[in-house]
Parts: sequence; C-alpha cells; structure tokens
Amino acid sequence: MNAVLAGFATLVAVIAVGWIAGRARVLGEGAAGVLSRLSYFIATPALLLLTLAEADPAVLLSTTLVATAGSAVVCAVLYVVIARWRWKPRAGHLATGALASSYVNAGNLGVAIAVYVLGDASLVAPVLLFQVLVLAPIGLAVLAASRDPGQTAPTRTQLLTQPLRTPLVIGCGLGLALAAVDWMPPAPVLRPVELLADLAVPAALLAYGASLHGAPRPASSGAAGQVWLVVALKTVAQPALAYSLGRWVVHLDDPALQAVTIASALPTAQNVFVYATAYDRGTELARDAVLLTTVLSVPVLTGVALTLG
Repeated sequence: MNAVLAGFATLVAVIAVGWIAGRARVLGEGAAGVLSRLSYFIATPALLLLTLAEADPAVLLSTTLVATAGSAVVCAVLYVVIARWRWKPRAGHLATGALASSYVNAGNLGVAIAVYVLGDASLVAPVLLFQVLVLAPIGLAVLAASRDPGQTAPTRTQLLTQPLRTPLVIGCGLGLALAAVDWMPPAPVLRPVELLADLAVPAALLAYGASLHGAPRPASSGAAGQVWLVVALKTVAQPALAYSLGRWVVHLDDPALQAVTIASALPTAQNVFVYATAYDRGTELARDAVLLTTVLSVPVLTGVALTLG
C-alpha cells in the first residue's frame, strides 16, 4: 500500500506547489490558464507521441479492454442521461461531466501504481490508449463544437475534421504511425520532444493547484448535484462495473481482474480539467471532480488492492 500512498503524495505535493504559487502570485494573473494551455497544446501531445510510439497497438484488442472501456462508456452515458434529465446543461458542460465520470488518471498515477503495486506498467496501456484514441477525441470534438448563444455554428466539415485538428489526436496519430512502422526518429529529433513531454504532467498539476487558490469549497456551487453525480459514478460505479465485466463477461484471471478494477478505480484525470479550461466549458465541475475523486479514491484503491491482491 506504500506505493499507492506514495503516488498520491507525489500528486498532492506538486498540486500544493501550484496552490502556493497561485497564492503568492509569483506566476502572475491567469497562470492556471497559461499552464493548462501549455500542457494541452504542446506538452501532452508530445508525451502521447512518445508513449504510443513505443506501445503495441494490439493491446487495444485485449480482453481487458472489455472491462475497462465498457465501464468507462457506461459511466459516461449514465452521466449524460441523468444530467440531461435532471439539470439540462449545455453540450460542452455535458461533455466535461461525461469525461470526468469516466476518464481515469492512467497516465500519471496509474503508471506509478501499475509499476509498484501490480509490477507491470503495460497493464494500464489498454485504458490509456482507449482514452486518448476514443474518449478524448469524442469529448474534445463536442467541446470544440459547443458554443455560447450568438456564436456562429460550426460547419459540417469543421465538425467532421475537428478530431483531426485536435493537438492530442495529432500526437496520438503520429505516435501510432511510428509504432506501426516500428521506427523511432534519431536522438537529435527526439530530445526536444522528450523535453516538451516532460512538461505535460507537472504543468497540468501546477495549473490545477493554482486554480484552487481562491476557489469556492468543492461542490458548493449551483452545480453541486452534477459534481456528486460524477463522484459517485467515477469512484463507485466504474470500478464495480469493471470488476463485474471482467469477472462474469470476459472471465479474467485474478491478476488481470485486479488490474482492470484498480485501473477503473483511479480518480478523474487532471487532463479533464485541462480540456475544460482550454474550451471554458465546465471548468469548475472538472476542478471539483478531480479534487473529490482523488481524495475518495484512496480508500477505494486500498480496499481493491487488499481484497483482490
């Protein structure tokens, strides 16, 4: 359990630095937005390019994907159905809520837990690839297409080509292309990409921490009901669904079942906050969801590891 707690301690430490920087105003006004855009438009695409260039695309077809992807899709759909019936938010806010209910922190905390708890970083590869290749493009397309009253509606061509113009999708596409041809660029070309990729997680965490300074208490706004719906789906429903699908649908063995359940119990990824900030859609919802699911996932992950370990 030390590895799980150490992973959370690392996240909290960097977020705390961001909060202190925001409180001290050492980065100036608007620092959270600048750091989020840095992570979204530059650093994260570089990280995904490098990650997928060394990955095996065949992992997308593994049986564990049924449990991880299935639970994520069900939770996202449940959020959309319930939120539309109960609160009727706009499309962009629905997309942020759906992502917050299903998009797990696989690239940061997930990798650390996979290495130190499960002993194999590749165990989070299916959910990571599914998120960046399926969930993120769909969510980002909706976020990009959503508009405020009075704004010009995007054309059909713009809607259809939006995923192809999204930085994260471009990074994924380049990474998969390199993996398909089994070739990596020479070191002089890779080094600047690696430097940029190293900024992705710290920039996202610092941006999140800076956004917390002066923010209201979590789930205290008019969207509190939506926040708690996200928390319930992400913290309870998604790992329960992943376990059920893995055990009774695809009949995974115990190590694989533990892996998919832990992966699905991970908290909402900071990426969702970055996406929401980039398009100014549901930023408070994403911020509160990341904070509350990160805190509440500690006992859930500990319980899963102890029960299935």
